[in-house]
Amino acid sequence: MSTTRTVFGIGNVLIDVVIEATDDDLTALNLDKGIMHLVDRTRQEEILAHFSTARRTYRPGGSAPNTLLALAGLGVPGVISGKIGDDEFGRTYIQQVADYGITSRLIVGHGADGNGVTGSSIILVTPDGERTMNTHLGLCREFGAADLDEATLRQADYLYFTGYMWDTEVQKGAIRRALDITRETDATVAFDLADPFAVERYRDDFLKLLEQDVDIVFANRTEAQLLYGADNLDTAAAELGRHVSIAALKAGKDGSLVVHNGRTTAIPGRNITVRDTTGAGDMYAAGFLAALARGADPVTAGQAAGWLAEAVIQQIGAQFSADEFRRLNTELTTLFLSTPDRPASPTPPAPPTEPV
Repeated sequence: MSTTRTVFGIGNVLIDVVIEATDDDLTALNLDKGIMHLVDRTRQEEILAHFSTARRTYRPGGSAPNTLLALAGLGVPGVISGKIGDDEFGRTYIQQVADYGITSRLIVGHGADGNGVTGSSIILVTPDGERTMNTHLGLCREFGAADLDEATLRQADYLYFTGYMWDTEVQKGAIRRALDITRETDATVAFDLADPFAVERYRDDFLKLLEQDVDIVFANRTEAQLLYGADNLDTAAAELGRHVSIAALKAGKDGSLVVHNGRTTAIPGRNITVRDTTGAGDMYAAGFLAALARGADPVTAGQAAGWLAEAVIQQIGAQFSADEFRRLNTELTTLFLSTPDRPASPTPPAPPTEPV
């Protein structure tokens, strides 16, 4: 499949360590369920010690990188930007990027003390599918404006980033510089609020971004309601619709809402068995942007986004393999993007459906 629409993404590049846990484990570790906790390496070691006998699964992660890798898997040209360490996790990530066929603008750093490490996130998945993340950002925190490939960004149709980039002044500087460039090139800016705690920490900054810089926003129910102090999702959706061209709001098992041109459209969810909600929001953004990049309208993009998010939560882990994406792309195209006026783009034969 080919498309002329390209996505330039900036994000925290992390290796995910996925462990199945119980609510009692979370209580013992004094962790708030379903939240992303920023921790240091010592705290990560404490958590890993608690699960010393548990099975661990290692996967490439990070919210924006997950979305960019998924876009590549769906045939949409993308660029992934971030900072990693010169270590085993970093080398693993570079290989994964190559496997997905995405353009890499990853920067290998060493940190101020020469001991910088690739960021990582311990993801604890409880039986209800909720994920509790414990993230050590490592060198992610040092990605700055000087690390941007501005020439490549100027060629992109979309800029994509998440609220996690607001955790350091250096990272914010990179996003602000990228936004300056998109104003010159008229690229579409897509922003994911990322996490309820991020909304609470940076609410004023996020509101200013939405009012001045953002064209497309992604948010879940909690994030959207926190942002506006709203009592319900419909009110939050209406507020977002006043500030951006397209708002896509995720409502879990209830599906999602898409707001465009003053109109809110509800997209129902499917009745599925949830195994792990890790990556659901990242896949939602990927499905939405992939559909838009291929000429779909926002409501159809929301349908494709919900379908892809529902696919990922039926497995353990936040990402599919590159081969699995070929099958998913075939299904997504057939279900949402093949019309008499917009014929399906050719895709490779469907491979086996074994998840990553």
